[in-house]
Amino acid sequence: MRVISGEFRGRRLAAVPGNSTRPTADKVKESMFNMLGPYFDGGTALDLYAGTGALGIEAVSRGMAAATLVDKAYPAIKVIKENVAQLPHPERFTVLKSPVDRALKTFGEAGRQFDLIMADPPYAKQEVLDQLVTIRALGLLAPGGTVMFETGMDVDYPAVIEGFEQVRRQTYGVAQVLILTQSEAE
Repeated sequence: MRVISGEFRGRRLAAVPGNSTRPTADKVKESMFNMLGPYFDGGTALDLYAGTGALGIEAVSRGMAAATLVDKAYPAIKVIKENVAQLPHPERFTVLKSPVDRALKTFGEAGRQFDLIMADPPYAKQEVLDQLVTIRALGLLAPGGTVMFETGMDVDYPAVIEGFEQVRRQTYGVAQVLILTQSEAE
């Protein structure tokens, strides 16, 4: 596993030991970010279910100013901290050990907003549709911001998701990627 492009290109990232974390394949990660831009000019990213931190690290490597990486598992947090520590600018990352729903509530109470919100939840525990409702209700997505979810094929997204416009939906074997922006009426 490595950083695909940008400032940290080619850096190897440590994986979480065991089978409890499923990292995004480099090919899928590259495609995901190419669909997004592929480069950013500042802004903040939120990486939910961060695992190794690879998505948040990739976002900063490609031009985001900073990223917050959230995971509830101690082994994942340990690996995220190791991966961030080996980067030239570890201060651009905040690592938070917390369940996602609690973290979203905390960010909402603090009035935080993010330009890019990414989530790659464990395929067996996908609550992304509920979390989209929470993200919208708490105002966590900055104006013009983007949400990107990688989920299993068993998640059945409705044709219309209130408050969001679908930019792209792509499938990759057992995974699907959904990219949304906030509706202009919001």
